[in-house]
Amino acid sequence: MKKFAVIVAGGTGSRMNNTTPKQFLLLQGKPVLYYTIHSFLEAYDDLQIILVLPEEHVAAGQEIIDAFFDYDRIQITIGGRTRFHSVQNGLHLIEEEGIVFVHDAVRCMVSIDLIRRCYDAAIETGSAIPVVDSKDSVRIITEDGNEALERSNIKLVQTPQTFHSKILLPAYQIDYKDKFTDEATVVEAFGLKVQLVAGEENNFKITRPVDLVMAEHLLSSN
Repeated sequence: MKKFAVIVAGGTGSRMNNTTPKQFLLLQGKPVLYYTIHSFLEAYDDLQIILVLPEEHVAAGQEIIDAFFDYDRIQITIGGRTRFHSVQNGLHLIEEEGIVFVHDAVRCMVSIDLIRRCYDAAIETGSAIPVVDSKDSVRIITEDGNEALERSNIKLVQTPQTFHSKILLPAYQIDYKDKFTDEATVVEAFGLKVQLVAGEENNFKITRPVDLVMAEHLLSSN
């Protein structure tokens, strides 16, 4: 079955105290975005990447593609006002039936194994949302104050969130709502359930300087 990876790279460097967007920061001499793209291309020979970038950073993205990759397997499109609209723009380029991965560009330590497990689960059930257990105690704010939640029932959501195109493309035709924080919430609003799969602790987002240090360490130990 055809495979598409919509890689959303709309972040900025605000929490990194850096004017360079996070996806373009360097890890061992290569941009964060390089490692993300590389993992998906290595996972499947027939996978096509749709890279969603802010308009002002398209040239930088094209430079990375030209330097490291086969541009025949990668398309670039412009991001939108929110993550929802950016993903929607990426999905507009998918014209064939297949399995669609949607992944945060700054989750650059995503493993080939996780990508393949998400694909297999989506083939079987139509969706695959990688999650990990919460290590911390969790509380929810209520009208009366706050209360503890059972930690074992809490899952932290990752990407690549993976769907059959027959599910994801129609779901993204509904009107945007503020509660749409990821693809799973969109699909659920469309009236469908999603399937959870085991994520990976190392599949974290690069959001703070310490995350870059952790990623450097992991790359050095491989």
